[in-house]
Amino acid sequence: MIHSDRLAAFVALGQHLRQLSPDTLAQLAAQARNRNAWFDQPSVTLAVHSISEMLAEEPLRRWAARYPAEPAVPRQVGVVMAGNIPLVGFHDALCVLLSGHTLLAKLSKDDAILMTWILGELTRIEPRFQERVQILERLNAADAFIATGSDNTARYFDYYFGKRPHIIRRNRTSLAVLTGNETDHELGLLGEDIFRYYGLGCRNVSKLFVPKNYNFSPLLDSLQPWHHVANHHKYNNNYDYNKSILLVNGVPHLDTGFLLLLESPLLVSPISVLHYGTYAHEVDLVDQLTDVAAQTQCIVSGSGIWAGSVAFGQAQCPGVSEYADGVDTMAFLAELT
Repeated sequence: MIHSDRLAAFVALGQHLRQLSPDTLAQLAAQARNRNAWFDQPSVTLAVHSISEMLAEEPLRRWAARYPAEPAVPRQVGVVMAGNIPLVGFHDALCVLLSGHTLLAKLSKDDAILMTWILGELTRIEPRFQERVQILERLNAADAFIATGSDNTARYFDYYFGKRPHIIRRNRTSLAVLTGNETDHELGLLGEDIFRYYGLGCRNVSKLFVPKNYNFSPLLDSLQPWHHVANHHKYNNNYDYNKSILLVNGVPHLDTGFLLLLESPLLVSPISVLHYGTYAHEVDLVDQLTDVAAQTQCIVSGSGIWAGSVAFGQAQCPGVSEYADGVDTMAFLAELT
């Protein structure tokens, strides 16, 4: 199977995903939610839609054209996939297969339903991929590895995969920069970055950087349309638990009734909690962001005005050329020998 065949199969997959009926997506979400209660219909629908946009023909062709059409030597690439949000492992599967290698996938139990489904849809569209896709529990046969996990599991990955070519991803999170000049509309869009997937993704904003003496009232008002997240029992359990901890310990915080905001030096916040830190001037902000760059997946700001950031509402809409941890997966795969 040559590069043009592989590319055409992914384009066709994107077209197929865009044509799925609401009933089909509802049934798929129901199956996924039986395995993982976080994967409700809005989350699954958004993930499928995002992948369909990622596979739009012209952007996909432009991206693929930046890399060799065929590998120097086809290899078996083991991919240890995360399962924190629906279909989060798809981009790695796309990179491995489009670059001409064989995918050995170890699926997360939390996302096994959806990843098995989408790989099945791909092989149905292009049956020759059946020889290139294997779902396995052990990746002993792999020549190279791509693994995504926590800082703790990364140490495990380093131990077992470190002697072969590898990409090992660790904990990362996303941040928002506010100036105090944002419109209510922009602040409302920030809710997409905070609450989509209930804050479980590395591209979800878990911390704000705000000017000293920032007035939080417009932000809290603009986030009110997201109050429905508290209807999810797991999210609401997190909210109740974290609120009780803050109250018992007398920690100053703001409370919307579904989101808790508190000043903290920590980047990663628990589900239902949003941390914030302050800055005195732009140089101070640059210094703070530089200090945490290695732990940052994405930065959002109003209209994407902050250097290297994306606009509010776009954190969960990465393009096909946006790589986790900023490591070019396709370049890594092209260099395998």
